[in-house]
Amino acid sequence: MLSDPLFLSALLAGALFATAAAPLGAFVVWRRMAYFGEALAHATLLGVGVGLMLHLAPQTAVPPIMVGVALLFALLERQAGVPADTLLAILAHGSLALGMVLLAWGGGVRLDLVGWLFGDILAIGERDLLLVGGLCAVVLGSLVVLWRGLLSAAASEELALIEGVPVAALRTGFVVLLALAVAIGMRIVGLLLVMALLVVPVATVRPFVRGPEAMAAAAVLAGIGSVFCGLWLAFRFDLPAGPAIALVSVLVFGSSQLLARFRGAATGGAR
Repeated sequence: MLSDPLFLSALLAGALFATAAAPLGAFVVWRRMAYFGEALAHATLLGVGVGLMLHLAPQTAVPPIMVGVALLFALLERQAGVPADTLLAILAHGSLALGMVLLAWGGGVRLDLVGWLFGDILAIGERDLLLVGGLCAVVLGSLVVLWRGLLSAAASEELALIEGVPVAALRTGFVVLLALAVAIGMRIVGLLLVMALLVVPVATVRPFVRGPEAMAAAAVLAGIGSVFCGLWLAFRFDLPAGPAIALVSVLVFGSSQLLARFRGAATGGAR
């Protein structure tokens, strides 16, 4: 299996995404923004529909559309006077509906919609791999630059503002990076499961590590491990790869919670 080019390409793509997703997922968890990622995931169908109408490959059209939706949210959040969760619901369902309408208009074009809903990591080719690698490099490079400011804003936006941290600009930058990550993850595990690799690895390692950098690094390892085990199960038992990866991630999370409780009980008993 490890010598199979199909398995190796899928593993590399999944590992790249897990490496970029874990640090972003840490901020998603700390700032309780999982709902934002889910809303963006629903908006990916708009990118697929726009790509279809413009005769572009979905993997080419989705990232800029996702960034556009994220920027629109950041703009409206500051100016519309509508609560963030309400605004997200409107944008998510509006873009989803528009995407479905565009897909219906392009009904003469054959499109594997199930692959976009649940991922098609085993179909990733060399061009897709280069695109995933490039986008992951952009996300990671941007995070390195923004890391300290994002940490300050996550701890306390008021104190960050006093310290001169450009909180609004950082928030906009973060939602753009999250949009790119969701666009990448849609190809790996699908738009319905993309948050599994953004949030679950971070939640898995959270009870066992201290410090933001350690948590991000541990979450990277947990994410890559979930990708490897999920792909192994997919190859071994002929399962859909995206759901298998997400399921492994959730099972590892459940095991980690049991281990954390057992360790806490043992520590309490020792005292």
